[in-house]
Amino acid sequence: MRPSYPRAFWPAGGGLGIAAMTYIGVDYIRHISPAWHARLQPVLWALLALIAIIRIPYYKHWSVEMRSAVVFIASMIFMVGSLLVEMITVRSVTAVLGLDWHRNTPPLPDTGQWLLLALNEKLPATIVQILRARIIGLHHYLMLFVMLAFSVLFGSIKAPGLGIGARYMFTMGIGRLLRTISFGFTILPSPRPWCAASRFHVPAHANRWAQKYYVPYASDVDAMRKLISRDIAYVNPGEYKEEYRPDWGFMSFLSDFLRPYPYEGAWYNLLKKGGGGCNDLLYSGHMLVAVLTAMAWTEAYGGYSSAFIWMLVLHSAQREVREHHHYSVDCIVAMYVGILLWRMTSFLWSIKDASRGRRLEKLEMIQGRLTQAAKDGDVDEVRALLEGVETSSEENHNKGRAMQLFAVGTIFTSLTIVLLAFTLLSDG
Repeated sequence: MRPSYPRAFWPAGGGLGIAAMTYIGVDYIRHISPAWHARLQPVLWALLALIAIIRIPYYKHWSVEMRSAVVFIASMIFMVGSLLVEMITVRSVTAVLGLDWHRNTPPLPDTGQWLLLALNEKLPATIVQILRARIIGLHHYLMLFVMLAFSVLFGSIKAPGLGIGARYMFTMGIGRLLRTISFGFTILPSPRPWCAASRFHVPAHANRWAQKYYVPYASDVDAMRKLISRDIAYVNPGEYKEEYRPDWGFMSFLSDFLRPYPYEGAWYNLLKKGGGGCNDLLYSGHMLVAVLTAMAWTEAYGGYSSAFIWMLVLHSAQREVREHHHYSVDCIVAMYVGILLWRMTSFLWSIKDASRGRRLEKLEMIQGRLTQAAKDGDVDEVRALLEGVETSSEENHNKGRAMQLFAVGTIFTSLTIVLLAFTLLSDG
């Protein structure tokens, strides 16, 4: 019995893959002809949104989407909370040691960076230029997933679209929290030592914790030996410099972590200024997004287009290292963490048909009628009974006013969220 959703693993159904490649190609025109890019990109976005809206009346699984709405909203709230914790920690790990430490601490040795520099000398110039090209970025991977989720309207992936969206955001939230724990506990120097001074306004000296527990021992081998032996901070750090402590109400405790200046305003203003941070943040958040998008695409859609996306992921990884945004280890860890996390969250959405048991039960209920129709040679009755097994009565009642309002509201809310994400999070 054929499933109710056409599996887009078949090569002939490459519409979604073509749309994805077209989007990436049109967006790359910004590096060739900004004027043409300014004309073509809005047209492409409007066309994709219009096509999705036109498909609303023909989609047969709005009842399934409605059941997934609560999980989708909960996953979105969880992801936003995880991003907030991450943003606070990004500012904190930069501020705790002060700008002098960032300026004076050299990057860690990275053999991956050495390898890429060596390949620049050996590979043909054309290949090197392709490796250097800014073909795809963070917003492209987000858009590719949005296109994948909306393709449920065309039957390209299994319903519900809100289900795969919930899985993506929930997995992203877990990945961001694990990343925050990783770089929050061990502070690594940036591959770009000038970054912190250009993007963060924090004191040049270390804060009181670092002055007591780190600074006296960091450059003195004998002091470090004694610290390990005694297991207690024995050096008197002297007088601490007084720092500005703003009145942020119940959030005032963050001033010890964020170390603001008086002109910087409320605490949330500080979180928007640092972008993706300037320490080496193990592991790469950009690569986590890329890997989760590739995993979602591979499981839900498959085909040659998923292989193309994995090639883009590898291209992004070498660019992160080549441009000194991350060390090689950050990209490697992000890859296997993203793969493992995606496989662990299949309970939210999976390509495996969870409704198979329900269909078998319904088939048993109509077995007598099906047998009689077969004996009578009534092909139309057999076809109608089988279609009834495949499509539940609940999913056939998509014509109700409430369901129509839910469908329209879901599409427009999703499009609004996408536009806000691209506008507010364009710096990564």
